[in-house]
Amino acid sequence: MASQIEQMAANTSWAALGQAKELRQRIFFTIGLLVVYRLGTYIPVPGIDAAALQQFMDEAASGIAGVLGMFTGGALSRMGLFALGIMPYISASIIVQLLGAMWEPLKQLKKEGEQGRKKLNQYTRYGTVLLATFQAYGLAVSLESGGLASDPGLFFRAACVVSLVGGTMFLMWLGEQITSRGIGNGISLIIFVGIIAEIPSQLAGFFAQGRTGAISPAVIIGVLLMVVVVLAFVVFMERALRKIHIQYPRRQQGMKVYEGGSSHLPIKVNPAGVIPAIFASALLLLPTTLSTFSGGDAGPVMSTILAYFGPGQPLYLLFFGGMIVFFTYFYTKEVSFKVDEVADNLKNQNGFIPGIRPGARTAEYLDYVVTRILVLGSGYLALVALLPEIIRTQLAIPFYFGGTAVLIVVSVGMDTIQQIQSHLLAHQYEGLLEKSQLRKKRSGKRGPSRR
Repeated sequence: MASQIEQMAANTSWAALGQAKELRQRIFFTIGLLVVYRLGTYIPVPGIDAAALQQFMDEAASGIAGVLGMFTGGALSRMGLFALGIMPYISASIIVQLLGAMWEPLKQLKKEGEQGRKKLNQYTRYGTVLLATFQAYGLAVSLESGGLASDPGLFFRAACVVSLVGGTMFLMWLGEQITSRGIGNGISLIIFVGIIAEIPSQLAGFFAQGRTGAISPAVIIGVLLMVVVVLAFVVFMERALRKIHIQYPRRQQGMKVYEGGSSHLPIKVNPAGVIPAIFASALLLLPTTLSTFSGGDAGPVMSTILAYFGPGQPLYLLFFGGMIVFFTYFYTKEVSFKVDEVADNLKNQNGFIPGIRPGARTAEYLDYVVTRILVLGSGYLALVALLPEIIRTQLAIPFYFGGTAVLIVVSVGMDTIQQIQSHLLAHQYEGLLEKSQLRKKRSGKRGPSRR
């Protein structure tokens, strides 16, 4: 059966997309909601001084403002309704998942199945509202102190908070709709589209620096080659697997005896995907965002933090890499690959790893393997996220070649394509079943005439 499915997957053609009506509807639905998201990035928050904002962003485009613009799809540089992006939701997810691993009431909720998951999602939404309100108010105060508000005051702050919080909650709803009724993970696709939309303008600015002589042609060629190599390396690592041999014993059902089979349990080198890099970026970008818009009025504490933890600083890079490693282990063992659940599932299916007893010993062995695989996986994530940042700071390149952005683009793109192929495979399989049933009916009608 496995070989037949693999053969069908290999023979799946994109031409079958025209016949898969449900898949087309899902794709069009996803594209439609992403277009709505892009339109929302151009709707400005009320009370913003457009001329002052444009001048400020032109001066800060090569710094952290360019970084934040990539993650918000340019909404922050235009102070659109989606200027906060989906980062408050991601930060709330981090908090809920951390509490779920340490706080006993949330641990019990995680064991309640679907009902517990719904309650945790509800807590995440509440946390998103609180974090978005806090960030929106801080951003409104920063805009006022930076001279970017046309009419500063209480009304501006209230309008800014309501607009930004409403935009974030609307984005969260869009992501959930895409996940349930579209193709791919909605939250990841929103970040993906925001990054892709900013690449043409960033490339144009990068090549313009080359035409003016600010950057030498050798540097341009070297950076482009680095991007290609990093993309190829990310694709290779995201597809890398560690296969664990699984054996199934001989079993008897009624009068029939079925021979034991064998298969493989695939463990990705990076089971957490791009989530650790997004988590780490979400935590690091918040204080830098507020300090960027506060102009020169940053307090002594904030000035000290930025002096040591600003983008490109050694402590920033060390802290960023450390958080990526931490979240890789945490997210893998608490969310994406729970060794206890995998061991229980194997035991319930009468499967076992040769030489390892089912149950607790299997869980210990899987934890041993996953822990060592994540040394390579977390190191790969940290390297890809930090290497472009180091090169960008050392060469003073104005175009932001972010490692996190590369990880998101590759991971989300591969995941979306795999889901489309899965839908095509399911459609092809359903077509084969319908044809086989039709043949049986036809042969049944001709049956009485045969002798």
